[in-house]
Amino acid sequence: MIVRSKAPLRLSFGGGGTDVAPYLQEKGGVVLSTTIDKYAYCTLVPRDDATINVESLDYDDVVKYNVNGKVKYDGKLDLVKAATKVMRVRTGVNLFLHSDAPPGSGLGTSSALVVAIVSAFKHWLSLPMSDYDMAELAYHIEREEVGIKGGKQDQYAATFGGFNFIEFSSDTTVVNPLRIKRATLNELEYRLMLCYTGGTRLSAGIIDDQVAGFVQRNEDVVRALDETKALAVSMKNALLLGNVKEFGLLLHEAWCCKKRFTSKMSDDKIDQLYEIARRNGAIGGKLLGAGGGGYLLFLCEFDRWHVLAEHLEKAGGKIVGFTFDLKGVQTWEVGNE
Repeated sequence: MIVRSKAPLRLSFGGGGTDVAPYLQEKGGVVLSTTIDKYAYCTLVPRDDATINVESLDYDDVVKYNVNGKVKYDGKLDLVKAATKVMRVRTGVNLFLHSDAPPGSGLGTSSALVVAIVSAFKHWLSLPMSDYDMAELAYHIEREEVGIKGGKQDQYAATFGGFNFIEFSSDTTVVNPLRIKRATLNELEYRLMLCYTGGTRLSAGIIDDQVAGFVQRNEDVVRALDETKALAVSMKNALLLGNVKEFGLLLHEAWCCKKRFTSKMSDDKIDQLYEIARRNGAIGGKLLGAGGGGYLLFLCEFDRWHVLAEHLEKAGGKIVGFTFDLKGVQTWEVGNE
């Protein structure tokens, strides 16, 4: 038996940052996001021994260890080691991993990969886990077991899929699927543009700065987080009502708020690309993820998409096509190969 799974990457439209402790525990967070047709993949092949063999097909990394040995986190495929430890895997397996975007690109790649691994193990081991169970376990593996800093939205987005308004509190997470009209979805796909800035980033330092600003009660940081949460609600309402242009204007407001979390949120290249976009047909946009690099997302005037794409690529950006994925993580069996 071979088990394969894929978990979709996500676009976070609004609320990002409010899903990070301690803001989440003290004030509650909300995030508006959707998933797209870019994925993190996991293939699981059972073995007859006690060896776990992990291959990252993207980076040619290989890790081998014994299921009965002590797990050592050394920066090499630690998320897989943590998943096998937390899920108490006691039989050897071969795992093959790859994704459609690199970690640190702002699309939630690392979290989607953990969700894909958890789902593959769930299927193989016949574990009685709900979607909430899987998302929470993936969060525990990445944020608590391995200690990678970040928010709570990515694991839930990859697990549930689709357009969701997710509410976070100190002890509860609630995923609210949004019933958006097909015409609105079509218009969003027609007018949204995803632009790779040409670099990834390590989000830990950016998140540390944001958290420090909140803990120290930096007035501007606290206000920016509060405004970000309110804007996420307004963006949700705009989508449900089919007000696509209003949604684009709110994207711009949200990006202006997010830049106030920390000075590390943006840099000269990102600011330059954003300004080029605003001058050439973008109603609004934002940098995806924690900040510092990765992908920019824009909502364009319908008759300026091609003009904007041309200007961004001349400035060093790379336009990446996508469509929405509304299904969340998927796992299936294939015959022996």
